[in-house]
Amino acid sequence: MKYLIILSFLISSTGFAQSYNELITKHREEYKADFIKDNNSPLRKSDIKHLNFYNADSNYRVVAEVMLLENQKIFKMPTYAGTTADYIRYANLKFLLNGKPVQLTVYKNIALSANPAYKEYLFLPFTDQTNNKETYGGGRYIDLKSSAIANGKIEFDFNKAYNPYCAYSDGYRCPIPPEENDLAISILAGEKLFTGEKKHK
Repeated sequence: MKYLIILSFLISSTGFAQSYNELITKHREEYKADFIKDNNSPLRKSDIKHLNFYNADSNYRVVAEVMLLENQKIFKMPTYAGTTADYIRYANLKFLLNGKPVQLTVYKNIALSANPAYKEYLFLPFTDQTNNKETYGGGRYIDLKSSAIANGKIEFDFNKAYNPYCAYSDGYRCPIPPEENDLAISILAGEKLFTGEKKHK
């Protein structure tokens, strides 16, 4: 009986790993396809082979406690183009990552939220210890939605962390992740350094 329980666990664990890998693989194929379909994209079909990612790791899919922030003032988040964009601090996210407590702040873009199609869009930029080594030096982004918050929690996945357009080309207004989202750990998940030649506009 004990052997059957262990065998059942191993089979179910393997099945989960395979299905999770397939989920992340599908997400990344769609991510790549979006570059090709977008006329304003910094990448073309020939550039896609230079996109690189960490292997899918379900340990980087986390459930965070959400503390909504009230009465926040609009602030100007600087971009790598030298401009700014108006944001508010929307919520603090607290979670465990590989057994360690982590906190990040998620933001809402004022102009974008005025568009009904993006009113639920939340922006999670961050930097970590892999920057300028294995990942883009300017940090990475994760997209979230306010509608995904349920019972004071939200699930998100660092495996879906992606590079800003500035990683591939000049001429884009990519927000600089605020210092409060500078993690003192390595996030070994999501998109890695682009190995193609950076374009200059």
